[in-house]
Amino acid sequence: MTRWSGAPRSPTLADQGQASHAAGGPIPLPRRGRVAGSGFVERVTILPRSVAPQFSATLALHGRSETYVRLVWTGQRRIAGIEPGVDLAFEGMVSEVDGTATIHNPRYEIVGRPEESP
Repeated sequence: MTRWSGAPRSPTLADQGQASHAAGGPIPLPRRGRVAGSGFVERVTILPRSVAPQFSATLALHGRSETYVRLVWTGQRRIAGIEPGVDLAFEGMVSEVDGTATIHNPRYEIVGRPEESP
């Protein structure tokens, strides 16, 4: 995974997933704290114009079955290039919102697009 300049590298969600296999079980996502990881966008949510602008994407994390994280960008109605099927790398502060790991205004990098698959 690409490291962003100026940010210290913390254990990624993928690293935690590899450690979980050695320990014999999945390691749950932290309820709070800085995380970095990658996954593919399963769905995006665009809110109507009658409410404050907010764009969110739900990612299925690589190497962690049945584990999802929601990325939320406040003040944005769309983010160019983020659509279902896109692979993303992300970093940010995670917190639990409505029972889902959520990162507000994450750093992100588009890693791959659906049409780039072999």
